Amino acid sequence: MSRDEKVILGIDPGLNTTGYGVLDISSGRAKLLEAGVIRSAGKTLAARIKDVYDGVVEVIETYHPDVLALEQLYSLYKRPETAILMGHARGAICLAAEQAGIEVVSYAATKVKKTMTGAGHAPKDQIQRAVQMELSLPVLPEPPDVADAIAIAFCHFTEARQKQRLGTILTPNFTPKKAKNDSRKLT
Repeated sequence: MSRDEKVILGIDPGLNTTGYGVLDISSGRAKLLEAGVIRSAGKTLAARIKDVYDGVVEVIETYHPDVLALEQLYSLYKRPETAILMGHARGAICLAAEQAGIEVVSYAATKVKKTMTGAGHAPKDQIQRAVQMELSLPVLPEPPDVADAIAIAFCHFTEARQKQRLGTILTPNFTPKKAKNDSRKLT
């Protein structure tokens, strides 16, 4: 996470229900600013995509996030249609972020779950409890889409913080001397 990133918007994409969570990082700790769902009432696919887009634009305009963390697209062999529909929602979300000049980063669901619980295949209720505990929330975040979105934002926060620490550790605190130009022939 760059020093400029102070607000992270996490999104769990869906065409019917898109969860979102907005984290403030300015204190060096994650603090929940807002979380909720964008519900689509559209009758057609195009109307549902527009609902997702409009809802994300509204959240972006309200909180001015510095980065948008999004769940990666995945597909189960048995249900490829789910991935295709989720792809439509992700497209609308990415378009809203691009138009606002916001970087989009993606995380696999298993990475998010492992970050929150230590287990890559944790059930939804465990994610909800982990989010509640990590952010000291008075109640369980509901519905699970909201907890997932907050977890995605929190995953970005922890990943970026870890990379920042590693960068500090791996960056030498000296400037190497310039090598002398050796013009000897090797023939």
